[in-house]
Amino acid sequence: MAANDRAAAPGKSGGSTGSDGLMRASLSAVAPGTHLRDGLERVLRGNTGGLIVLGSDKTVETLCSGGFVLDVEFTATRLRELCKLDGGIVLSSDLSKILRAGVQLVPDPTIPTEETGTRHRTADRVSKQVGFPVVSVSQSMRLIALYVDGHRRVLEDSAAILSRANQALATLERYKLRLDEVAGTLSALEIEDLVTVRDVSAVAQRLEMVRRIATEIAEYVVELGTDGRLLALQLDELIAGVEPERELIVRDYVPEPTAKRSRTVDEALHELDALPQAELLELSTVARALGYTGSPETLDSAVSPRGFRLLAKVPRLPRTVIDRLVEHFGGLQKLLAASVDDLQTVEGVGEARARSVREGLSRLAESSILERYV
Repeated sequence: MAANDRAAAPGKSGGSTGSDGLMRASLSAVAPGTHLRDGLERVLRGNTGGLIVLGSDKTVETLCSGGFVLDVEFTATRLRELCKLDGGIVLSSDLSKILRAGVQLVPDPTIPTEETGTRHRTADRVSKQVGFPVVSVSQSMRLIALYVDGHRRVLEDSAAILSRANQALATLERYKLRLDEVAGTLSALEIEDLVTVRDVSAVAQRLEMVRRIATEIAEYVVELGTDGRLLALQLDELIAGVEPERELIVRDYVPEPTAKRSRTVDEALHELDALPQAELLELSTVARALGYTGSPETLDSAVSPRGFRLLAKVPRLPRTVIDRLVEHFGGLQKLLAASVDDLQTVEGVGEARARSVREGLSRLAESSILERYV
């Protein structure tokens, strides 16, 4: 079996990867371009059904009755031929071998399932009981269904997935363009010290929207397998820098802790991630996630950045030095006003680096103002 198939082999539910991680690993294992997907499509084209357990342990063995013990290397053609037998197939956990064929799988009948067909009911119950993904190929409905940890996913044709993925990619491009606009405006406002909570919330909102659309497209990439290579390249290009920018915004603007209210950077990022889609559209809700009250008066109140975000745009400036500069000067305006001699008083900032920081901030200030007013 190919190396990439072994790497994509799904694990067992209940581990550190969780349900979402197991579903992604399972989709990757049956994605176009893998030997397993080739075998499943051969079964479908041959107009026969199939029931395949993607993994084996003692629990799986206890559910198997009859059939044949094979322990042979997995190939797509073998899977196709063995599915002609009236029974299930059990693969090894790394999907490299066919362990058993023609077996009757007897799961616990008390396990609830909403499936109707015998094969699909068995697949659903087996996946829930043993924790391994199970694939069911329907002869009558001509579809391949993947059962993972209580969830059912029908494997679609690549053309249908690509159509939806391209629509999502077009949406991502529009949102990324708008994000670049509001981020550029924020940079100019930071230079002029005219930032409000509303401006910060608008950028944080757009960053989160772009991130969520990108996550949806990433799921399509997993489902498409080798057919999604170009889509993956486009996605990587569009979202480059989005995740670091999201963290920098929060580090710059999360309010200082008080007796009544305290929020760390990680807590604010988690709050943004947990916002329902409808609430993400409201700037007041985004402001509350960042640690502000979110009232109309608060949205229009002035705030000043600490300087993490603009310092990160200075070339070849390590994060440790950025942290020391912010800690020493306490805010962006003091950093902008600092001379080369002032910058050199910070640990790890020699004359050359001080000049680089001074010139870098000056260029950023000039370009941001020009973009805003020209």
